[in-house]
Amino acid sequence: MIEVEVVQLLVSPVHRLSGRPADGPADGPGGELVESAPVRGGLGLVGDRYFGRPAHRDAAVTLMAAENLPLDINPSTDLRHTRRNVLLRGVDIDSCVGSTIVLEGAHGAVTFAVNRPARPCAWMDVTVGPGAQRALRGKGGVRCTPLSDGVLALGRATLRVVDAEGPVPR
Repeated sequence: MIEVEVVQLLVSPVHRLSGRPADGPADGPGGELVESAPVRGGLGLVGDRYFGRPAHRDAAVTLMAAENLPLDINPSTDLRHTRRNVLLRGVDIDSCVGSTIVLEGAHGAVTFAVNRPARPCAWMDVTVGPGAQRALRGKGGVRCTPLSDGVLALGRATLRVVDAEGPVPR
């Protein structure tokens, strides 16, 4: 079991990064960063742009390690820039691809299948700053399917790998 912190949660009803990066992102609604987020197994974060979308069932929720934010490029970088949903501190989440994890916080546990890396795209150089796409290669987070219902909340939590393909992350 790994002690972690849920640093930020992003639930956005709109997809702001579409079209060409050179055109810049669309304006987002206020209130995207939340203190808690209901999760539905197989569907995602309630209210998020990928919730219940068949094309995104295996990638409905994206987790990222706070330690990998390119703060040297832009000190104010957060989930609104990276478009990931859950920012965790204290775990190498990128090493969990192929695993099943349980994230347990103040509101109980949520189980996720960690399906694949969330590869950074050219948008990172626009939303974070020049060089961010390269800086995030191999550490842009992971795309997951929630396997259980629950609620994610900011604050202290534990992360447990219950089924792993490789070494358990530290």
